Amino acid sequence: MSTDGEFDESPNHFIVLDAISRGIADVDKISRATKLHKEEVELIINDLLTQRLIVKTEKKGLIFRKKKLELGITDVGMKLLNAKKQDLEQKKQQMLQSYNNGDGTQLQSYMDANRMWMPMMLFSGIMDMMFFTSMMSFMGLGINPMENAMMGSENGGGGHQQTDNSNDADHSAHDHGGTSGGSDSNTGEGADYDNSSSDSGGFDGFDGGGGFDSF
Repeated sequence: MSTDGEFDESPNHFIVLDAISRGIADVDKISRATKLHKEEVELIINDLLTQRLIVKTEKKGLIFRKKKLELGITDVGMKLLNAKKQDLEQKKQQMLQSYNNGDGTQLQSYMDANRMWMPMMLFSGIMDMMFFTSMMSFMGLGINPMENAMMGSENGGGGHQQTDNSNDADHSAHDHGGTSGGSDSNTGEGADYDNSSSDSGGFDGFDGGGGFDSF
């Protein structure tokens, strides 16, 4: 992962970077929070360090003076993560609009182009879990293990579940009754998911641990 272009095509790198931005400071905790294997997390961390997107510091512990490695995100890393979140927010809004319009063909096109970013969108809170499951059911698609793991993280942490500000998207989504050829969804029937834009312009929404304090 030596170039910015390659990094930009690696959702797992952004998932780890996002976790570090929330103050999850060591490999084991990052692995548990992101549901990624420890070995992969270690490789990703090395890439992030090489590109100076994160820094590491060693602190002496009180017990046996054991050194403790802690990770933190740099200003450059924060800007890169923020830019990616803004991009993913725009993609989410495109999917939401197609879903509300009952345009299954366009929604399928967006999903095909962005499926690999679904775990990152779920992990970061950009994609609401209820909207995601309703959208997948509408298209007749199954949820893969990584996406399921990220939804488990959202349920377990509770810090990234978006508030229910509006029911308009849900109502308009079901008014069309799947007339564009999408499968009939029962998963999203009556479900209230947030169709408002998430705050991708900064990191205020992740202050306070982002729901991963238990790790």
